[in-house]
Amino acid sequence: MSGHKNHDRHKKYSKYLTTPCQSSETSTQVDRESPCSTHRLLENNRVWAHEVASRDPSFFPTLAQQQSPEYLWIGCSDSRVPSNQIVGLLPGEIFVHRNVANMVLHSDLNCLSVMQFAIENLMVKHIIVCGHYNCGGVKAAMEGRKHGLIDNWLRNIKDIYRNHQAEIDALPNREAQVNRLCELNVCQQVRNVAHTTMVQSAWSRGQSLAIHGWCYGLQDGLIRNLGVTVCQLEQVDPLYRVDGIGLTDRLPTSV
Repeated sequence: MSGHKNHDRHKKYSKYLTTPCQSSETSTQVDRESPCSTHRLLENNRVWAHEVASRDPSFFPTLAQQQSPEYLWIGCSDSRVPSNQIVGLLPGEIFVHRNVANMVLHSDLNCLSVMQFAIENLMVKHIIVCGHYNCGGVKAAMEGRKHGLIDNWLRNIKDIYRNHQAEIDALPNREAQVNRLCELNVCQQVRNVAHTTMVQSAWSRGQSLAIHGWCYGLQDGLIRNLGVTVCQLEQVDPLYRVDGIGLTDRLPTSV
């Protein structure tokens, strides 16, 4: 019964989240001359909010009470990958963190803070690392030229490329090589999530938490499950555990 209700609710609200707004007739001359004007965005927001509230007065009050997501999404900053829409969820049903090339680094306090809040306060049950094929960050990491400050960030992807260079370079063309590195990057970030203290602490206290690795196709809109789900401490290499297990007790299936 609850599944039918959830489906009906999504169907009811989906038109509010996917239908673009048109600028009102009161748009200024600068709006017409500059499509990227921030004034136009504010005007679009007013039009959209008015239309949504007119169709369903309960929409915004319901949305305001909806910060109880089961999912934390760690994705790329690419504007073509809207996390809510591609998995059919409403705002409030998925907690989102994004950065260039969907990375989870032990030194990134921004990402780690998001993870801690999601795990300990929101009590999410799933962490999804979702990359996408033809990722610009991944392509830049494979190039041998300067890109500026971001090269320090992309160095982490270069490390992944170096560790899998024979496999990647054996692929028939550049597109296939980039896309394989996109997948390998997601797999590594899943491991990095599992290596964090807040994830391992959650497992130690019996909290249900699974980490998934997905890759989104810009060409067809479909998500590929990379099959690297981690849901318990026993799957983590003892080298990266914080529970005191000896390093000599390595498990052959650890990540």
